[in-house]
Amino acid sequence: MSKKSRYKEKHGNKGKKQASQKHTGIFQASGSGYGFVKSNETDEEFFISRKSTHTAVHGDLVEIKTLKPMTHKKKAEAEIVRIIERGLEYVVGTFEAGNKSPRTGDMAYGFVISDDRHFGEDIFVSRERSKGAKDGDKVVVRITDYGNRSRNHKPEGIISEILGDINDPGVDILSIIRSYGLNEGFSREVMNEADVVAKPVTEDKIKNRKDLRELLTITIDGVNSKDFDDAVSLVRSGEDWELGVHIADVAEYVKEGGELDREALRRGTSIYLPDRVIPMLPEALSNDICSLNPHEDRLTVSCLMTLDRKGKIRKSKIVESVISSHYRMTYDSVQRILDNDPGEREKYKDIVPMLEDMNSLAHLIRKRRVKHGAVDFDLPEPEIILDDRGRAVDVKVRERDDATGLIEDFMLMANETVARTFAAMNMPFLYRSHDEPDKDRISELALFVSGFGYHIKLKKDGRTSSGEIQKLMEDVGGTQYEKLIRMLALRTMKQAGYTTEPKGHYGLAMEYYTHFTSPIRRYPDLQIHRIIKEYLRLELKGSRMEHYSKILKGVAEKTSFLERKAVDVERDADKLKMVEYMQSHIGEEYEGIVSGVTDWGIYVELPNTIEGMIRLSDMNDYYELDEFNHQVVGRATGQRIRLGDRVKVGVLRADKLSCEIDLTYMGGVE
Repeated sequence: MSKKSRYKEKHGNKGKKQASQKHTGIFQASGSGYGFVKSNETDEEFFISRKSTHTAVHGDLVEIKTLKPMTHKKKAEAEIVRIIERGLEYVVGTFEAGNKSPRTGDMAYGFVISDDRHFGEDIFVSRERSKGAKDGDKVVVRITDYGNRSRNHKPEGIISEILGDINDPGVDILSIIRSYGLNEGFSREVMNEADVVAKPVTEDKIKNRKDLRELLTITIDGVNSKDFDDAVSLVRSGEDWELGVHIADVAEYVKEGGELDREALRRGTSIYLPDRVIPMLPEALSNDICSLNPHEDRLTVSCLMTLDRKGKIRKSKIVESVISSHYRMTYDSVQRILDNDPGEREKYKDIVPMLEDMNSLAHLIRKRRVKHGAVDFDLPEPEIILDDRGRAVDVKVRERDDATGLIEDFMLMANETVARTFAAMNMPFLYRSHDEPDKDRISELALFVSGFGYHIKLKKDGRTSSGEIQKLMEDVGGTQYEKLIRMLALRTMKQAGYTTEPKGHYGLAMEYYTHFTSPIRRYPDLQIHRIIKEYLRLELKGSRMEHYSKILKGVAEKTSFLERKAVDVERDADKLKMVEYMQSHIGEEYEGIVSGVTDWGIYVELPNTIEGMIRLSDMNDYYELDEFNHQVVGRATGQRIRLGDRVKVGVLRADKLSCEIDLTYMGGVE
């Protein structure tokens, strides 16, 4: 059957002349002026030519009118007929001074070149609206006129903030922060409320709480961490383990409906960037009264779990509590203790036995989790090292060890226990959900890995269990195909998010899961702490049940969106600093792994997780994309470069403006 015949069989008469229809959707612009709109009504994607975009810019909610139907070669085409809602008001970019006035010698006008490649038009700024910006300054410009491409009329704007010279310390990251519409500081009203509520813990505050101040409790965090929202304790009781996960009681200070609460919901999450943190809550809370600092009384919500010798929970209880952490430990220090460093073990001899027990229990918990099908993709994460001016001087792979693992295992267990407890009572609640992958994507993965001799067992409906994915990860471990198959398997996974129903977490192989352990930096955790506390105080009934049933869906949707936004900000900032680091390594050679193949280039990930691209146009042959086999093939030589291949590359260019690293292909590595 020909390609055209297959198209007709799939799409019927869609290629025939049809009456013009209207749709709504978000305009996704290219840097070249054209773009696409995915219909909210039908999910069909329409091509919008440059002349048909009119005044729309990237991110606008628009109404479109169809011009040409889809064919077997081309997408349907449409034009934008109405801007329903602007998605962009402020743009971050570089100011470029225009001509000088012959009369005064002053700049007559200038342009802002947007950092966002989707915004392909320069923004005209008159001298009166430039705020005194100099050539090369990073600025924020408010758009006053969106222009019209069909009439060759450029957008116009007013500079609202001058961030500084691009080479000044921190300006590059600040530009990214502003491009996402974020602010680091808090309003006076929020700060005032924080100062009012951040009072020392008094006996009156703790009289109705479980007093755990004599229980040996520690925090374990990174060496540079300033907020400690979780502490752990462990006691052996015969063959059982008494595990305590103690979480800062942020809800005691951040009351629903207050200025702090509204600001926390507006932010949704703290954002962690290479040179700074944009916190969800002011430091008076996050670094002080809600931080479980050693030897200070702190209000907490504790999940107390009794586990048997196999690491299975026998019983659990959630209580309002008060603790006084005995030690502030770092991951590095704990790992040295577990590695039998004599100096470190002597320094912390009081807690060495507990740390060894914690490590043993964590291994049991992890073993049970993997046995139940939890997937461990074990992909490296970057650690970016900056100098005192904020410039990237090194990029390393973040170490995963027993110290980080035991905290992760204990937090996962507490989150699952809390979720299971409240799901059993059918209470209004927020859950962390991760849907199973689409069966089509799983089928494609199964077919692909079968070519390497691996097998994924599929159900009758074409789906598979997370245990099958984990088994695949174990099977490919240590083989030449490990990196390739791990990357492909990860790409089949859906994105996790917040829901009001316990839909389960596919990747963790858990029927019930929530986020309970980080209320300082995640709003969903703060929200469920309120529910937990009201339940424990016998207040969760009647109108309060109705209240949470009414608001939680909105909270879930908003915080899921804000979490994705935070991930984008963090990714962009990391990438910018990686590009900056590679600017001092032009001409150097590396071995890397092919991490992506497209019809314009080959992406290669270096051992330190930095990714660059080899442009196909720079290759010594004409390469074509073989999408199904995840490879490009040279037309003349027949050479195949495949996802997961080891290759040798040289660094050609690293451009902070475009945030791109260009590589040159130097051959495959056996």
